[in-house]
Amino acid sequence: MSDVLLSLGSNIGDSRANITEAVKRLNDEPGISVKALSPLYRTAPVGPVAQDDFVNGAVRVETALAPEVLMQRCLTIEAAMGRDRKNAVRWGPRIIDIDIILYDDLTVSSETITLPHPRFRERAFVLVPMADIAPERVVDGKSLAAWLTAVDRAGVERI
Repeated sequence: MSDVLLSLGSNIGDSRANITEAVKRLNDEPGISVKALSPLYRTAPVGPVAQDDFVNGAVRVETALAPEVLMQRCLTIEAAMGRDRKNAVRWGPRIIDIDIILYDDLTVSSETITLPHPRFRERAFVLVPMADIAPERVVDGKSLAAWLTAVDRAGVERI
């Protein structure tokens, strides 16, 4: 089984309920077992689009699914919950966002997936919840707790 960290975010509707529903759907998927859920955080949006704050969290899952298959399952859950990636504004509001951040120690770069997620090291809204559930996880020679010390946590508030 592979150890995977996912980041979840929502800023449309009842964001806490959206994340709870996404976690339930992940755990209901054959071949995916949710092992830990971080506390949730209210976070300021990133990017040029004016929008409401997000609620973000992280989950640790075990899976035997290949990274590309897991990614497709995440996208299917997003779509089932109402996310329309094709017509969405880049970096805009979303009902749910599920990103694979770390998949074991794999490094992958393809048209469909990049692992580790290319921008996680600079995003407190990803690092803070991940460090809650896997502070010892090492990426590029540093633990998630150590990566977290290098980012600005302004705009990330536990709820």
